[in-house]
Amino acid sequence: MADDSEGAEPTDADDDPEFARRVEEARDLLDEDATALYVGVVRDGREVDSTFAQQADDAQQEGMQALSLLASHIRLVADEAGVDYTTVAGDAVTLAEQLDEPE
Repeated sequence: MADDSEGAEPTDADDDPEFARRVEEARDLLDEDATALYVGVVRDGREVDSTFAQQADDAQQEGMQALSLLASHIRLVADEAGVDYTTVAGDAVTLAEQLDEPE
């Protein structure tokens, strides 16, 4: 992967070593032998871009991989926020419904 940061203005990520470390960890994960992945990026605290890809032998494996990624993400967010999983899952459902509503 090319480094386009030479000569670029510093970003918030450049000012936050912990964030930069976690971004690098995410990049390293993509180099591993993955069968499914989800990447989501938030810009300016409001714009969300995401992608999902997977390889599976059948529909059941596809479904389990997608649910495993979702469950792992819910657990990560709950742990970071210091709340239980059901709170995060409920909030995620509410936000998902709002994303579908026209502005």
